[in-house]
Amino acid sequence: MTITTLSSRELNQDVGRAKKAAFDGPVFITDRGKPAHVLLTFAEYQQLVRQRRDIADALAMPGIEEVEFDPPRIKIDSRAADLS
Repeated sequence: MTITTLSSRELNQDVGRAKKAAFDGPVFITDRGKPAHVLLTFAEYQQLVRQRRDIADALAMPGIEEVEFDPPRIKIDSRAADLS
């Protein structure tokens, strides 16, 4: 797997090059020298989203705020502690 890094300007000037590079591995696209985006083939993307994740990874993924999640409420009865 080869990782290619392109600036936003390089991407705009040669999209075809970026698409070809994505077949060899992820293409990091930088904005002002800092990684801003990643270009993947659709097959790589599908493989990535099929992977099992733990709850922390799932909650950290981009766009999670758009997912509707309304778990049922449970009632927990409390009782006094026996400290004898």
